[in-house]
Amino acid sequence: MIRKVYEVDPMVCPKCGGRMKVVAFITEYAVVDKIIWHLKLTLVAEEAAAAYKDVDEVVRVSHELGIGRLVAKVVPIGVMKG
Repeated sequence: MIRKVYEVDPMVCPKCGGRMKVVAFITEYAVVDKIIWHLKLTLVAEEAAAAYKDVDEVVRVSHELGIGRLVAKVVPIGVMKG
């Protein structure tokens, strides 16, 4: 699913490009919290640039396929995170 949504292969090492393998699944939240705390990681995830598509292209294709209708072009004036 990660590969389809973000268009990146989560099993490829971002440093060397080598193939990684799953060695364990952690399913208990308490264990995940302990690991995050121990590694002094933050819970705020950075946005992945690859997760975003060209909005103009998405709107154009949706309009051409008849699954959406081009009405107006909106230009963002700011971004709010939180």
